[in-house]
Amino acid sequence: MGVISGKKITGERIFGERDSGNYLFHGDNKIVLDHLAKDYRKKIKCIYIDPPYNNKDNYHYNDNKSHEEWLAEVVIVLKKLHPLMTEDGSIWISIDDNEMPYLKVAADKVFGRENYVSTIIWQQRTSRENRSTFSNNHEYILVYANDPELFKASRNLLPLTQTVLSRYKNPDNDIRGAWQSVSANVQAGHGTASQFYTVKSPSGLLHEPPNGRCWVYNKSRMGKEIESNNIWFGKDGSGVPRIKKFLNGAKKGLTPQTLWMAEDVGTNDEAKKHFLDLFLKEGVFETPKPERLISRILNIASNEGDLVLDCYLGSGSTASTAIKMGRRFIGIEYDKKIVDFAVKRLSKVLEGEQGGISKEFKWKKGGGFDFYRILNS
Repeated sequence: MGVISGKKITGERIFGERDSGNYLFHGDNKIVLDHLAKDYRKKIKCIYIDPPYNNKDNYHYNDNKSHEEWLAEVVIVLKKLHPLMTEDGSIWISIDDNEMPYLKVAADKVFGRENYVSTIIWQQRTSRENRSTFSNNHEYILVYANDPELFKASRNLLPLTQTVLSRYKNPDNDIRGAWQSVSANVQAGHGTASQFYTVKSPSGLLHEPPNGRCWVYNKSRMGKEIESNNIWFGKDGSGVPRIKKFLNGAKKGLTPQTLWMAEDVGTNDEAKKHFLDLFLKEGVFETPKPERLISRILNIASNEGDLVLDCYLGSGSTASTAIKMGRRFIGIEYDKKIVDFAVKRLSKVLEGEQGGISKEFKWKKGGGFDFYRILNS
């Protein structure tokens, strides 16, 4: 695949199907990203990275750098990633309390403060740490977009939950199907005179808008909505008017929120258990990311067939999740022991392993990836 920076990238092995569009690189992410810069400029829809947190944890990485050295190195990587994002693409960066404020300021400079989208708070543990001053149970995910408006237009909603679906009922046997009622009045601050009037219910009871409120429709529109059976007055026809919103006309999803609870996206412990199920005799990472967490990110920020990238691949959670969700991936990892672990994990995925999100996404088996090592020339 050519020579870069005095290094040679050589094909090591193809796992599974050929021409999968998936690539796993063993090498320095800065060198590999330089190599990818031309062919993948504006091609990556979603980038997720989980860099070392600079918390002096040397369990798998040499994570014992000064703050300045750590931040400078991460910024170099961010600058190399930025040109790879599609026009509507996004980057998601995991980090904890120790360096989050400094990384946020640095990332603002790389991507533009105006391109900051949000900060996700993830409940990464549910147990209490009684040995610490505070039990730290969360991490952060910083989200930036190449163009926030384009990202907003292309990002996906989250699937409707059973809790939300349970709100839709059909007490009047409406032929249009299940519905839920929402308030027919709004704050009066921006209301016009036409929105203040008396509504007569089917039973003859008269309703005025509450104090400080007005009806959402003017009187003429409200009459048409009542005629069309789009206003609900309760089972006895006397209740305060409410608007019927039908399930078949609703947005097919939920706007993502910024607080992600463990019950919805998993925890570090869930990910460690997954590893133990895969590799009974292998050591596990102290803070691996669960596939459910990655799948939510990929659900929001990409579609089937899109290309995602993780240049701190670690144990391979992003690549594993991408395969099961029908995305293409590029993964980069520099530590030999860790990348060998990721290769074994992904091989099991191709064979149809059923941990993580496999059952949710009805994963069977298949796919493949090309594996390359960067060697000294």
